[in-house]
Amino acid sequence: MAYIPKTKEFMEKKLFTLDPDMDVYNAIDVLITRGINSAAVVDKRGNLVGILSEKDCLLTLIGEVYDNLPGRTVSAYMTRDVKTISPETDIFVAADTFLKNSFRRLLVVDHDRLVGQITRKDLLRAIMKLKGRKVYNPISGDYEQESNIGLL
Repeated sequence: MAYIPKTKEFMEKKLFTLDPDMDVYNAIDVLITRGINSAAVVDKRGNLVGILSEKDCLLTLIGEVYDNLPGRTVSAYMTRDVKTISPETDIFVAADTFLKNSFRRLLVVDHDRLVGQITRKDLLRAIMKLKGRKVYNPISGDYEQESNIGLL
């Protein structure tokens, strides 16, 4: 049987997550200081309950102008209907999902529990690895050589 690469082989497993009860302005500060444009929102058990994006946070401006409300929680602004995939999903399905949607990341969930994320950039790295090309690892600062497995 032919090798079909899975999402779990290329996904990022160490994610910064937000608590749904966190003050939304603290969450905005986290997005800014960490240089990320969204973060998964998980409950106390690690189950995915939503995602908070920069776009979601822009709603605080409207809330301030029209409602003049005091600080609100992440759960009031987060997107609850999140497109997710399984760690066992092959990268071709993940790529197709990206092509059909505007988001840049897919959260990876196993039995409602957040286990990682895969981004468009992760899939670009997967292409290079599958072609046997050197791939820059920003964490180590080195180039990694992967063997050509003959898939692409």
